[in-house]
Amino acid sequence: MSQPQSPDRFNEDKASYTVRGSGTPDLDVGVEAIRTTLRTLPTRPGVYRMHDARGDVLYVGKARALKNRVANYTQVDRLPRRLQRMVAQTRSMTIVTTNSEAEALLLEAQLIKRYRPPYNVLLRDDKSFPFILLREDHAFPRVQKHRGARKAKGRYYGPFASAGSVTRTINALQKLFLLRSCTDSFFANRSRPCLLYQIKRCSAPCVDRIDPEGYAELVRDAQDFLGGKSTKVQQKLGTAMQAASDAMDFEQAAVIRDRLKALTFIQGSQAINAEGLGDADIFALAQKGGAMCIQAFFIRGGQNWGHRSFFPVHTAEVAEDEVLASFMAQFYEEVPPPKLVLTDRAPAECELMAQALTERIGSKVRIEVPQRGDRTRLIKQAQRNAVEALDRRLAETTSQGKILDELVETFGLDGVPDRIEIYDNSHIQGAHALGAMVVAGPEGFRKNAYRKFNMKNPEISNDDFAMMRDMFERRFGRAQREDPDRDSGEWPDLVLIDGGKGQLSAARAILEEMGIEDVTMIGVAKGPHHGRDGREIFHLMDGRELMLPVNHPVLFYLQRLRDEAHRFAIGAHRAKRSKAITVSSLDEVPGIGPARKKALLMHFGTARAVRDAALEDLARAPGVSTAVAQQVYDYFHG
Repeated sequence: MSQPQSPDRFNEDKASYTVRGSGTPDLDVGVEAIRTTLRTLPTRPGVYRMHDARGDVLYVGKARALKNRVANYTQVDRLPRRLQRMVAQTRSMTIVTTNSEAEALLLEAQLIKRYRPPYNVLLRDDKSFPFILLREDHAFPRVQKHRGARKAKGRYYGPFASAGSVTRTINALQKLFLLRSCTDSFFANRSRPCLLYQIKRCSAPCVDRIDPEGYAELVRDAQDFLGGKSTKVQQKLGTAMQAASDAMDFEQAAVIRDRLKALTFIQGSQAINAEGLGDADIFALAQKGGAMCIQAFFIRGGQNWGHRSFFPVHTAEVAEDEVLASFMAQFYEEVPPPKLVLTDRAPAECELMAQALTERIGSKVRIEVPQRGDRTRLIKQAQRNAVEALDRRLAETTSQGKILDELVETFGLDGVPDRIEIYDNSHIQGAHALGAMVVAGPEGFRKNAYRKFNMKNPEISNDDFAMMRDMFERRFGRAQREDPDRDSGEWPDLVLIDGGKGQLSAARAILEEMGIEDVTMIGVAKGPHHGRDGREIFHLMDGRELMLPVNHPVLFYLQRLRDEAHRFAIGAHRAKRSKAITVSSLDEVPGIGPARKKALLMHFGTARAVRDAALEDLARAPGVSTAVAQQVYDYFHG
């Protein structure tokens, strides 16, 4: 069996094989499928995946010795009920060998995030973490918010707990260091300072109000600040203010004074005092009522960059230290770990976790459980936050449960819906039309399940009924193809339609044409005063109409679902419209890629100026050869 080529890239095609079984879910059949796999298993480190009869991944696990670990699943009497249920559904296994157990841990986290198996502890957080990016690909570097892959050249600072904490920090950086936040094209086309210069949030390098050396010094100060050297920056500003005052340059002294105020505000707004800690993450776990919460604090450069509560799922019958270890492995799959991780308890296989994280970033990572001193105070604060967040979550869940019970009683549903889908569409006289699907469950909105449906046929983009048909045919057609047995949990228990009797009848007819007759749907229409009094009319599939009292909790709940669908649809429509605005006539020129398009726009300012330019002027643009200039000229003038 071939081995993966490197710890960060696992070639599964070469390093895996699958042994398949057959039949319906059965404990004996599952054990036999595992035993069949055991006959050819090596005693090497690696990762294994359990599959059901359809090939879906049930569980991902890692092992120091694959043969020994997988053999444990054949001793069903020693397994907890959760794993017995998993074995009963197992019909095949996929094995991936690795060079070390630390590699196996990293790969396990990758595969868990990819497949989201039902028997693994899952970090249920679908958003990538925001960072601050201080770019290095421009003479006057820009500070900006960043999510996703790190492709741009520059220094990344983070993670931050939320987009709001990034925005607040960038605003503070602008006040403190006067760094630009505008795009390169906006920067290149300025002839006078923008508003940010007027309100003292930018030094206006675009119009030479500061020279490159002065701006570079501001960038170095910002790097020092973000790197935890805020005291050094404070002393430097204090000295500069005193020097300006001694020179009787009181206007400059006032500017520096305002920057010092911004720095003092940032230092005073820290929720926790982490001075001297450097870069560290702090995790604390709380458990109550069958639920768990992990509270995370992000400390970078001795500054608190926010905190976030996580509520992992599939934690029943799983030990707390194993939940923490699984959480950390998945968390650091996306976020580079700091050199120090503080926890309120040791995660399972703590040394292995530290070794895997060390391999992840190429420098030593320590995982510590503080026992005394200031660090125990930070841990206690994280524990208190975890308990409070879990209490709030349980209170919300209890309240949500009561509302869902009332929803069942009010509309005569068969049971509490686990998946509610809400549909809406958005367009302006047929332009940039799209449909939107929002999903909610007992735990709240499931934003990773939201979907947009771009209307590709212009003939239907001004027809709400035709748009709904297009959405339903695509959504339910795919469900019929991929999950005809409806055992994946992806079929809705309740569908909300934004509209009255006509829309509901049309939606029902569409599904009946597809052979789907058992999906419960409710139409939500404005009340007698067009909803101004907060009332709605609910149209049921049997023809009945309901109007709930204005203070009814079910009314508030359904309105919240409908409003979320509106928000998502309108937001997606605005994004689509904004993207269309940025489309340039240069996009249609053959042989003009993003780099040359950017060079032309930076040189001429607008696409119209490029179109009107003479051939000689086109050839003088940076990065544009004579042949390309001729191509552009011929396109517009041929």
